[in-house]
Amino acid sequence: MAYRIEGLSAERFTPLRGLPQDALAARRAIRVTADSERGFPCRVSLDFAAPGESVLLLNHVSMEAPTPYCTAYAIYVRENAGQAAAFEDRLPPVLDGRLLSLRAFDAEGMLRGALLAEAREAEERIAGLFEDEAVASIHAHSPAYGCFLASIGRA
Repeated sequence: MAYRIEGLSAERFTPLRGLPQDALAARRAIRVTADSERGFPCRVSLDFAAPGESVLLLNHVSMEAPTPYCTAYAIYVRENAGQAAAFEDRLPPVLDGRLLSLRAFDAEGMLRGALLAEAREAEERIAGLFEDEAVASIHAHSPAYGCFLASIGRA
C-alpha cells in the first residue's frame, strides 16, 4: 500500500512569526525554545527542532469534519519553518522509531479504526488500516500526550 505524509503548510503560521508573547497569547500560542533533541516535533518540516531553536506551541484543529471526531490539540511548529515536507512510502523523523497512536478516518471524518503501533511496526500498521477501502486518511498521534503528529494519505 503506497502512502504519503505531508507536513502542514507553513503559510498557516506565517502571521505568528515574530509576534510578541502577549500577541501570541491572544491567539492561544506561546514561543518556547527547544531544549532537547527529540522533544519538539515540527508539524511543517516533520522533523525535530534543534536545541536552542525557537518553536511556537499552539492549538491546531487536526480533524475539521463536522462529526463527533472533530479534534484540536497543541502542536509545535518551528518559528521559521519553510516549505512543508513530504514523504512517500517512508516515515518522516517525527514518526520514525517511536510508539504511535494511529486513527483511521473515512472521507466523512468518521473513525473506522484505531490502534497503537510499536516503533518498528508503524508501516505495517498503516498498510493494515488502509486495507479498509473506506479509510481515506490516518492521523498519527503521540499516544502519551495525544498530540497530532501528521496525516497519512493514500499515494
